[in-house]
Amino acid sequence: MSARLAVCVAALVATGSLAAQAKPSRVPAKPNATPAARPAPPVRPDSARADTARKVDSTGTPVLVREQFSYEGGGRDPFLSLLRSGDIRPLLSDLRLVGIYYDGRYPARSVAVLRDVTNAKIYRVKPGDIIGRLKTTTIRPREIVFTVQEFGFERQESLQLAKQEVTP
Repeated sequence: MSARLAVCVAALVATGSLAAQAKPSRVPAKPNATPAARPAPPVRPDSARADTARKVDSTGTPVLVREQFSYEGGGRDPFLSLLRSGDIRPLLSDLRLVGIYYDGRYPARSVAVLRDVTNAKIYRVKPGDIIGRLKTTTIRPREIVFTVQEFGFERQESLQLAKQEVTP
């Protein structure tokens, strides 16, 4: 380690001494050679147009190029409108809890059956499954808990099984 350090220091010292031996230029400076003393070149009337439209096609008209932006990072796309997120189905208000298979020994293996009342579609979900904006958080013996993601915020909602009436 110290040998490497010694080699690096020697290399830096050698290049520093060579730079110190550089010869100054012998060109004498003119008395009024400063940039502030020289007048600015005259401005052409078409210089602004030449700067903004440099590409010209074969017909002589300038070519317009449109900038395109994209977002490749994680998280919510900042260019995507938040107003479109209302179209994601199914909505929590459209779902009915039909049944639950609750595994008391391994709750992660529990399954809930949901029915969408608008189109009669059946969903079978486990904890961690995502349907639309709803993420299944917990399945309990008589209810299911969702995390609803709307407009960048999260809230907890739950659906419960309908109470059974017992006839005597």
